Amino acid sequence: MAQTTNAGAAGAAASITIALADDHKVVRSGLRVLLESDGRFVVLDEAGDVEGTLEMVRACHPRVLVLDLSMGGASSLDSIPQLRADAPDTQIVVLTMQEDPAFARAALRAGAVGYVLKEAADNELMDAVTLAAEGRTYLNPELGARLAAEPSKSDTRPDNLSPRELEVLQLIALGHTNSEIAAALRLSVRTVESHRAHIQQKVGLTTRAELVRYSRECGLLS
Repeated sequence: MAQTTNAGAAGAAASITIALADDHKVVRSGLRVLLESDGRFVVLDEAGDVEGTLEMVRACHPRVLVLDLSMGGASSLDSIPQLRADAPDTQIVVLTMQEDPAFARAALRAGAVGYVLKEAADNELMDAVTLAAEGRTYLNPELGARLAAEPSKSDTRPDNLSPRELEVLQLIALGHTNSEIAAALRLSVRTVESHRAHIQQKVGLTTRAELVRYSRECGLLS
């Protein structure tokens, strides 16, 4: 009996602890079932927004955090450096529907070690989590190929604007209102206003005419 107990304890100690962050409960439930069907993983906790994710990681320090890139309209991208600072031993795997290589690059630069598309989660997530637990990087193969094929100029973003801020800036320059931008990007108007304020602060411009000129100079408008 003692041998069985010791073996079970050793197995539990060897498990990779995971926390899940996604604003859709059904997605979190599906991920929990997927991961816990494999004896290597134990899901410690779940969160549905950015602030809850920060609190969760500080509390349970999982080995790996599986992080949705957009929760409740808020970008999780900007929270990655803080997550890494609060729990440096927690590795981050982004799980998202965003197929744009710019988002993958930004996530990895911010401190994530994995980037998996939700449509490929069944085939790729467990491998990504396993590699992340070892401090190794996993990038969706198709996105990796697209990143490698991109010209070198795409390695930088003007004035350190995030990919989401670039999207908002482009739509502002095209003449869309905050409400229209919110609808197009599936964000709240308040979130769009926040992004707009950050953009204006970073580029040092305030009027739409100035932002249009800036967008043209950065190649955001054809």
